[in-house]
Amino acid sequence: MAAGTGRVADRIRRADRPFSGVSPERLAPEIAAIDLERPLHDHAAALDELERVYLRDAVYFHHPRYLAHLNCPVVIPALLGEAVLSAVNSSLDTWDQSAGGTLIERRLIEWTAGRIGFGPAADGVFTSGGSQSNLHALLLAREEARAGASPARLRVITSEAGHFSVRKAANLLGLGPDAVVTVETDADRRMRPAALARELDRCRRAGLVVMAVVATAGTTDFGSIDPLPEIASLCETDGVWLHVDAAYGCGLLVSRRRRHLLDGVERADSVTVDFHKSFFQPVSSSAVLVRDGATLRHAAHHADYLNPRRMAERGIPNQVDKSLQTTRRFDALKLWLTLRVMGPDAVGELFDEVVDRAAASYALVAADPRFEVVTRSPLSTLVFRYLPPEGPGRKLADDANLYAREALAASGEAVVAGTTVDGRHYLKFTLLNPETTLDDIAHVLDLLAGHAQRYVDDLVPLAGPR
Repeated sequence: MAAGTGRVADRIRRADRPFSGVSPERLAPEIAAIDLERPLHDHAAALDELERVYLRDAVYFHHPRYLAHLNCPVVIPALLGEAVLSAVNSSLDTWDQSAGGTLIERRLIEWTAGRIGFGPAADGVFTSGGSQSNLHALLLAREEARAGASPARLRVITSEAGHFSVRKAANLLGLGPDAVVTVETDADRRMRPAALARELDRCRRAGLVVMAVVATAGTTDFGSIDPLPEIASLCETDGVWLHVDAAYGCGLLVSRRRRHLLDGVERADSVTVDFHKSFFQPVSSSAVLVRDGATLRHAAHHADYLNPRRMAERGIPNQVDKSLQTTRRFDALKLWLTLRVMGPDAVGELFDEVVDRAAASYALVAADPRFEVVTRSPLSTLVFRYLPPEGPGRKLADDANLYAREALAASGEAVVAGTTVDGRHYLKFTLLNPETTLDDIAHVLDLLAGHAQRYVDDLVPLAGPR
């Protein structure tokens, strides 16, 4: 254990770039050649091999020029929690497998519900991630809504910028292919309440049952936060379940400067939070919370060998009674130790730092004639693209941005994400590392512009009239 920890610490300390740039074609043969039927019988040899097939080419999120996805560097107390929970190996399904772990998880759910603004009837459970949390919430919404309604008549409304897991959850829940309806967003990529009102009215007139509206507090691409108070009012008027996907924006719960951006979340029926995004926790650490804990009964199943009904009647706290999973890691311990060592204000300050950095990055890119930026995020993303100078090269913008991202990743000097906006290819920064500086951002912008312009220069003779 000490040898393995030492290697990882050394590798992280020496990492001078976020990625090696290795390709699947190059690495796959090395791993395929390993004979798993012939053990090495030596931990040092196994660690040497691991260095070659994993550590050498891992993507290191702690590096300040990793700017791609919603992956965060982890705080040390959470890493300590990961070691402890793995060593003890508690399973959080029943009291007789976890004891104190069950109560710690329940206390953290209570604390999170309080931060959201839910009352004493609230409850929830830790999950594997935002996708499972969204699935869980929509399962509860379906069960609450479908009395007398066939699945084919059920609808879920979300915005154009909502997470793909909403549609995936609808498929898993056996709803029809038309079950998820998207409504338009405004210039800041926020759901338009007027569009939602029209869709609610259309569904009502068509004899359809809206089982849930999914608002987003921190969209993956734009970090946009839907107007929660207005959406909540519409849902309350129509008696529709409101789920808020705050997988990304949940960091605002501990922000001392930006908590108001989540105003209205307390009126939701259910909320997704991903601590492994904006609370700087190792994967996985997520939760789904509900305003009325009684709705969790829809996920309850009882087995005589595990959690017979008599246990619930006696008040035995079996978390499997409310979870989609049975065997489940004690992932709550990571957050527990983080709060006990650092406190919520310190975590919130880290999140505020990355949001501040994103705002400064927006100003930097908006002032740079080489790029165009889509919108200013209230969180820590930035969607932009390189725009070749006026002339025949301008029509190569899409391919130039695709090329720039791939070339940058292959170099290993930085990693950025990509997306499409209105059918065009864009680049994306997602800042979740407080150690990323504006100088890092400026350097990556120069690298991207260089790759993109080289692509244009190589092809510009072919871009003009033929």
